[in-house]
Amino acid sequence: MYINADLMINEGIRDREVRVVDSNGAQLGIMPTQRALELAEEAKLDLVKIVPNAQPPVCKLMDYDKHRFEQAKRDKEMRKNQRTISVKEVQLSATIEENDIVTKAKNAVRFLAAGDKVKVSIRFRGRQISHAEIGYNVMNSFVERIKDHAVVERRPLIEGRHMIMILAPKVEKPAKPERPAQKPGSPVSVESPKQ
Repeated sequence: MYINADLMINEGIRDREVRVVDSNGAQLGIMPTQRALELAEEAKLDLVKIVPNAQPPVCKLMDYDKHRFEQAKRDKEMRKNQRTISVKEVQLSATIEENDIVTKAKNAVRFLAAGDKVKVSIRFRGRQISHAEIGYNVMNSFVERIKDHAVVERRPLIEGRHMIMILAPKVEKPAKPERPAQKPGSPVSVESPKQ
């Protein structure tokens, strides 16, 4: 059960009466808050208001420090298991040389292998913007080089003086084993080795 960190506990509960639930989840009924605090003290537990908007509010007998520790541990474990996808950028130019595009492609493959997305951009300088087809050719050449590792998530688009394309890692689908089509009950044919 998730409990908000800023809940009222023990003497911080100001309601006249509360509905009490014990540490095992059994209902103890509605009682004055003072009586609920006495029950908590007898059991060496805390009285925690878990549903403040109910009429009367619901309080539970629990070891609040232990609960906070376990909740922090669960939150840390959840954060550890989360995979954050970041976007790495590879910058090309309309007049890029062959060896430069090979190097940029290697970097992009490394980023994709790590599970990151890749933003490929070309900045047009001067009059290059009037020859956008050169940029499209460079982008297509780049995608062709890394097609085994990436899928185009967003096709190349011109935004101002930049052409931008987004690539995502290619997700490999597990291959299903192929079974030969044969009729039920028919004998299996085995080829003899050729000599």
